[in-house]
Amino acid sequence: MSPAFARTAGRWRAVAADAIAAGYIGGITALATLIGPFYLLFPELGALSHDVLTRPYGAWARQRFLLVATPACTAVAGTLVTRTFSYNVISIEVIVCLCIAIIAVLNSSIAPALSAGLLPLVLGVRSWLYPVSITAGLVALVVTLILWHWLTSERPAGPRDATPSNIDDILEQRPRGLAWVPTLLVFVGVAGLGAQLTGLRFILFPPLVVMAYEMFGHPNSCPWALRPVALPIACSITALAGLSFYHAFGVEPTAAVATMVVGILVNKVTRVHMPPALAVGLLPLVMHNPAWSYVVSVAIGTSALTVCFVVQRQMFDRWQARRSRRHELATMDPAELVARDEEATR
Repeated sequence: MSPAFARTAGRWRAVAADAIAAGYIGGITALATLIGPFYLLFPELGALSHDVLTRPYGAWARQRFLLVATPACTAVAGTLVTRTFSYNVISIEVIVCLCIAIIAVLNSSIAPALSAGLLPLVLGVRSWLYPVSITAGLVALVVTLILWHWLTSERPAGPRDATPSNIDDILEQRPRGLAWVPTLLVFVGVAGLGAQLTGLRFILFPPLVVMAYEMFGHPNSCPWALRPVALPIACSITALAGLSFYHAFGVEPTAAVATMVVGILVNKVTRVHMPPALAVGLLPLVMHNPAWSYVVSVAIGTSALTVCFVVQRQMFDRWQARRSRRHELATMDPAELVARDEEATR
């Protein structure tokens, strides 16, 4: 196979994967419309389906069991907290902590599971059909992924293929250490308090927690962390598109597919692999009477995350510089220190 033919085939395969991801979301929306429940259309299915179908050897696509199990477990935890407590910043923090713990215990890298845990609290979903519906949708996604491998004659990726080969593979690994956790929880607490006090719950919309998890957990490799200004722009566009298609078509496959297409185009135009932006566009389809304030809330939440991340990185860089300076002085020869002092006082 010539290199030119391989590149052409790769481009057509990517287009086909985009189309299958959009079609999958359209099918899930049709099922949710026909047989219910409405939350069968879990918004993060947009992010997950597009990623695993366009990147069949990526970290999420390799963890097929965890692709289903992780969001299902966090959905159970989120539903339990929602049935027990009212919406407030404490219940938000409890769910986020539980989700982080579940991801760690399962040794999973499926970050959208955070959104699965927080969604019932934000939407007020108390039914146990919610985790069941999410599980069913994710099982359908895994079946679609297996069929896609078979149709394209690609060998299914296994655990031993899990060496990261590019920036997206690194991003989809679980963050190392725990130093990022306090920053994430502080941001979630401040944003959650703002949502509680203003009544604009979607200032802390569920996919925003996934974005914060990726940015603070992978500050040097997360694509949208490297270009933080792209985050509020991309998410505001997809939120506006999703809400516009909802008002134009209602909760119909047409609206879901059109929203996915816009989200995919936004990712391609900005040249940033940002799966959660697809979930932001689909969220109005599961909201009760979504208003235009949703777009404003998304802009506020993503802008706040951008500012928080930039400030945190500047503080960390300054701390690291001071630490390096102290280490340099501690290991420097006393005679050299005296010489530097004399040079500075001349």
